[in-house]
Amino acid sequence: MLDLAASSLPFQYAVVALLLFLGIFASKISSWVKIPTLLMILFLGMLAGSEGIGKIRFDDYDAAVKIGTLGLIFILFSGGYDTSWSSVRKVLVPGTILSTFGVLLTAVLTGLFAAWLLDWNWRSGILLGAVISSTDAAAVFALFRSQSSSLKGDLRPILEYESGSNDPMATFLTLFMIDLMLDPSASVFSIFYLMPLRIGVGTLVGFLIGRYVARLMNHAKLDYDGLYYVIGIATVFLAYGLSELFAGNGFMAVYVCGLTMGNSRFLFKHGLGRFHDGIAWLMQVSLFLSLGLLVTPSQLPGIALYGAVLAVFLMFAARPVSVFVSLIGSSFNFREKLLISWGGIRGAAPIVLSIFPCLSFHKNPELFTNAVEIFNLVFFVVIGSVLIQSKSLMKFAQWLDLDEAARTKSRAPLEFEETGLSSSRVYEFFITEDSPAAGQAIKDLDLPENVLVYLIRRDGLFILPRGGTVIQPEDDVLLMMEPHIASRIESVFLTGDQIKKAEPATASCF
Repeated sequence: MLDLAASSLPFQYAVVALLLFLGIFASKISSWVKIPTLLMILFLGMLAGSEGIGKIRFDDYDAAVKIGTLGLIFILFSGGYDTSWSSVRKVLVPGTILSTFGVLLTAVLTGLFAAWLLDWNWRSGILLGAVISSTDAAAVFALFRSQSSSLKGDLRPILEYESGSNDPMATFLTLFMIDLMLDPSASVFSIFYLMPLRIGVGTLVGFLIGRYVARLMNHAKLDYDGLYYVIGIATVFLAYGLSELFAGNGFMAVYVCGLTMGNSRFLFKHGLGRFHDGIAWLMQVSLFLSLGLLVTPSQLPGIALYGAVLAVFLMFAARPVSVFVSLIGSSFNFREKLLISWGGIRGAAPIVLSIFPCLSFHKNPELFTNAVEIFNLVFFVVIGSVLIQSKSLMKFAQWLDLDEAARTKSRAPLEFEETGLSSSRVYEFFITEDSPAAGQAIKDLDLPENVLVYLIRRDGLFILPRGGTVIQPEDDVLLMMEPHIASRIESVFLTGDQIKKAEPATASCF
């Protein structure tokens, strides 16, 4: 058996690189065999583990916690960065209730059921419930990006906002229950002032850091472009570390920081987003590989039935109850609440949080006797959620008549980065059948001289327009212009009902 921790550093690097390569290309295999990518990566980790063909021994829970925390903060930052504030604003109140009270209710219901099912004490049961109480941002975002259809109304925004903002609550509950087990005399009611304090401080720290780092990016005037991306990495660490130092929730801080920066204008914004998207995928692959390496397959059969029952209870009872209770008084109807209930996909966060009890077990084995069982149960919950819910969500949406065609956007062959050398910005207009520009040649639109129509997306492809190019319905027209001209140009491409304040389109939208 290969003990990775005891191996030489070059050998460790080589093994990690090989696993990452295999994990990345597992995404291609997953599309062929119709199995979710994350499950393929998880199974790859199991094959490489101590009881698989790789015979790699990895049982350092302290290192696993550090890797998991590192991965989760970058995944959350990227999720916040890619979230549009205009879509979040519409679902801010119900989404926040769902990501706080909904998570708490899910943890309590699942935990009490687990305590009854497994004959555990209530503290161990609710600790398990807390670990699996949050949904996964990366899985939800990846699901919508890979589909040819989307969801009607505010369903997609609330699922994306909830999945990005509920990990901090689940983390707080997990650590709170661990502290409660370490000190049984502590009051359980302290959660009612500790929770808003930590979440509130984290939100404030994340917002302030995001706001001022965006300003810093505009005024730093660095000699090397690559240093702007180093600032992006430092920002994630600063938001997490500073929030934790001030008794805030670091996970909430990095999500809010990403949300704030992603909805601000600053130099190299597009490049930074692409950079962090790559890091988020690196962390996602690493987390599922780590879970696979940590899993001991020989321990799974004995707990498989309990894990399956727990997964079914979470999907069909705890999650729906928490959604329907949390959304009382909201604008969502019964069918929409059903779909939101089924959109509670589990993934990276439960993987990370399940390692915390194992670490506590190694330090206090007499208090955390069920830690290994919690870890193994999370394995079944994540497998069940990714395999069943993510595969069936869009079909369920079709059955409920809540799906709609998604506007697919190919990546533009010509991309512009805002570097401060030009004040022009890129704007995008979608042409409808009743658009004033539909059916007209570009030369007949009477556009100002300093407005450039540089690309048109049509049927998933890009064409280079000329003066005689006729704009057609369903086209996406990409223009460059000065910001003060944008409001005048709107009336050329949009109908009266569509005209809103033009927002800059970046290449990440292409």
